[in-house]
Amino acid sequence: MVINLGNSLIKDWNGYKGRPFLISGPCSAETEEQVMETARQLAKLNEVSVYRAGIWKPRTRPNSFEGVGSEGLKWLRRVKQETGLLVGTEVANEKHVYEALKYGVDMLWIGARTSVNPFTVQEISDALNGVDVMVLVKNPINPDLELWIGAIERIARAGITRIGAIHRGFSSYEKTLYRNQPNWQLPIELRRRIPDLPIICDPSHISGSRQYLHEISQKAMDLNFDGLMIESHIDPANALSDAAQQLTPNDLKELLSRLIYRNASTSDPKLLDVLGELRQQIDVYDDHLLDLMEQRMKIAETIGQYKKENNITILQSTRWDEIINKVMARGKAKGLSADLIDTIFKAIHQESINHQMKVMNNDAKDHDDKK
Repeated sequence: MVINLGNSLIKDWNGYKGRPFLISGPCSAETEEQVMETARQLAKLNEVSVYRAGIWKPRTRPNSFEGVGSEGLKWLRRVKQETGLLVGTEVANEKHVYEALKYGVDMLWIGARTSVNPFTVQEISDALNGVDVMVLVKNPINPDLELWIGAIERIARAGITRIGAIHRGFSSYEKTLYRNQPNWQLPIELRRRIPDLPIICDPSHISGSRQYLHEISQKAMDLNFDGLMIESHIDPANALSDAAQQLTPNDLKELLSRLIYRNASTSDPKLLDVLGELRQQIDVYDDHLLDLMEQRMKIAETIGQYKKENNITILQSTRWDEIINKVMARGKAKGLSADLIDTIFKAIHQESINHQMKVMNNDAKDHDDKK
């Protein structure tokens, strides 16, 4: 299903300075001096479209810095007046929306902790009804594409046309390299479902560390994302929130200079012919994979029948452990990532269980049908 939200293209937004659409500024507005000096330095880069600063900060633990509140909106208004930059901040409820609009904030975004709650998103949408403002929706903290799309749809139904999505990664219990798992397939699927929707990548919250910002930013550009939201602070080491993931304006400039921007398509007929031929080969291999999956599931059903006849449980943990260890080793030898092997074979295993479940429960279904 492809969803059409109408006119939501970034290139229609005032302040657009080319790809990437760059949103930058401190994680939190801390003092007027900090906000203004960061803004002045970022304005000199001539690459920032929107200056961002957190006014209200939803912190995980109490007694953390939770923002300066509405006082900081006065500082954003001054940024806009003195530098000409558009300004944006996160809103988490109806009151935040009204306060931000009162001070002329140009762009609002809905954070990951808010987009997970349809009731709160609807409250924000109602407050935005009839307002002409840019609105971005961050992905929910959990990898739920339907929840993300639902939040975007609620904003669209309020009459907002300048809409975008922010990919900031997804929380995980597992300890990983990044602060939040990118799960790139989710924003890719979002782009397929809503083709005209601008997607901004937030490398700061994905990485959680300055050392990975360039790597994540480059991946986003290679995937044809429309923009980046990168946190910048005049003194990152002493920032009151998320100090490890913020860059100085000069370091941001250096990062941007190293990014490679690739074309989204080509008109070269020779290259198109080569790509077309290679894609046909991929289509053939995809068909082979589907045929193999069908054959594998038929064998799984046969195994299920034997288990049923001999009153054996479907799940055999020792056998599954043996399979996953073997395919992990063989996949690594073939140059395939552990993440790919883990994802594919867990999905195959679940599908095999589903097929065996149908075999196991045929008698119960037949019994119910005869009632």
